Amino acid sequence: MELRVALSAIGIVACLTTSAMADSWKDKYPEIVLAMVPNENAAGKSDRGTPFAAYLAKELGVKVTLRVANDYTAVIEGQKNRQIHVGLYGPGSYARANSVSGGNVVPFVTTRNADQSIGYNSVMYVRADSPYKSVEDLKGKILGTVDVESTSGYKAPNYFLTEQGYPIERHFKLAQTTGSHENAVLALAAGTVDAAVNWWNSEDDSNLTRMLNKGIVKNPDGSTMKKEDFRIVWKSPLLPGPPYAYLADMPDDMKKAIAQAFLDAPTKDKDAFAKLSDGKDIEFVPVTTKDYEESVKMNLWLDAQRKRRP
Repeated sequence: MELRVALSAIGIVACLTTSAMADSWKDKYPEIVLAMVPNENAAGKSDRGTPFAAYLAKELGVKVTLRVANDYTAVIEGQKNRQIHVGLYGPGSYARANSVSGGNVVPFVTTRNADQSIGYNSVMYVRADSPYKSVEDLKGKILGTVDVESTSGYKAPNYFLTEQGYPIERHFKLAQTTGSHENAVLALAAGTVDAAVNWWNSEDDSNLTRMLNKGIVKNPDGSTMKKEDFRIVWKSPLLPGPPYAYLADMPDDMKKAIAQAFLDAPTKDKDAFAKLSDGKDIEFVPVTTKDYEESVKMNLWLDAQRKRRP
């Protein structure tokens, strides 16, 4: 009888110890900061991300603070300095974050699109009422780009167009930085640029379609523009899906809990998950650094090009 009591007591202690170990990371990390790069305006991104941050807080049992950055560099530097624990990137900006952090920023999930694909494209738009039908037609014209750390709005167009014989700095009269994906579309709508690059998931899911659905894309005369008012003249090869990345030096049980919370989101909080993409994505899927090796190569190539310029 005494032996059974003793064994029972040991079992209770073991369970308590295991539970304490499982939650030990929460003592060191009572708050997790989730940051997102601005692939749309800050208000729109905050509206999409806030319900998901609330879901993560409930699931993980710690405070989760959402930060929507003004630019890509803010998220990159935030993770480098360990002020951001989880960041949403494009593949190119992730590659930069991984590099400047000495490999401490690593991807763990991305999303699967409604058509079962994983990834997205960079596209170049022109106004449908313009004479431009191809990249060749745009020689000597003005191209609207996004942020130098944006994959679809800068890195992929530079990399692939150069590969295809249209280096941006020589083919176009000017590559004008607009600062955001939305600004690039608005500049094209206003006629201040002749073409603009942006991200594109599918015919009915792109930054352009999201902006059109909000009715915020206007002609110079103030009339609301429609999808048929734009034409795609170039599309990149498929790019790897935008990854969520966390700090590699966080406790393993913490990283496992975060990854599991993401993977469980479509079933545990369908609405919060759907809000992230207007219901266009169907699930999170695991990824590793290996999935972004080409993005790292793209970054290295771009860095080499910059060093060669006077």
